[in-house]
Amino acid sequence: MDKITGDVLDHATIADKSPSSSTHTTVSKDRSCVKGKRGYCYFWSLMKGSLFFRNLLFTILQPGIVVGLLPYLLGKHRWAKTLTAEFSQSFHFGILVLSIGSAILAYCIYQLAKDGNGTLSPADPTQNLVIRGLYRYSRNPMYIGVMLILIGESLILSSLVLWAYSLCVFAGFNLFIVFHEEPRLKRDFGLQYEEYCKCVRRWL
Repeated sequence: MDKITGDVLDHATIADKSPSSSTHTTVSKDRSCVKGKRGYCYFWSLMKGSLFFRNLLFTILQPGIVVGLLPYLLGKHRWAKTLTAEFSQSFHFGILVLSIGSAILAYCIYQLAKDGNGTLSPADPTQNLVIRGLYRYSRNPMYIGVMLILIGESLILSSLVLWAYSLCVFAGFNLFIVFHEEPRLKRDFGLQYEEYCKCVRRWL
């Protein structure tokens, strides 16, 4: 696998970590910032342009809805019953799977920001192709993390509705990857992405 990564890196554009190439946010003086509030205005302007803030925002809007809000709404009638009943083996296994999925998702978001200089969102994609870390073993580890979270939630609640929802989400991911994300990556990164696809599978 190290040889594979090395081969792809021969064609890769790795994010320059030098201070001169890092993203800087120029904060203009806001006339509305009256005396005594300039520190607050500077902080707010800086956060609006920061990579951290953008990733936090898109994490709430996208995975937050897919694995948080919608599963809660679909299974809200079962949460209270599940949490007050005796925990089953399915519950404990679901907690384990959910925890693994959450760790994978969080690490992928970190990698997209650190190595890709972008976010998880198609609206604010990475500037560099990320091929390190978990992306050495799968081209879509973030989606795998999301699916593991959904599987964990389905096991915790023992909900057929959530299982059906998870299958729909997986089908949607496949369609999105094949018809939107992969063509965009080919346009953006060309030969680098083609070499990467030869070395690493779409899923596992």
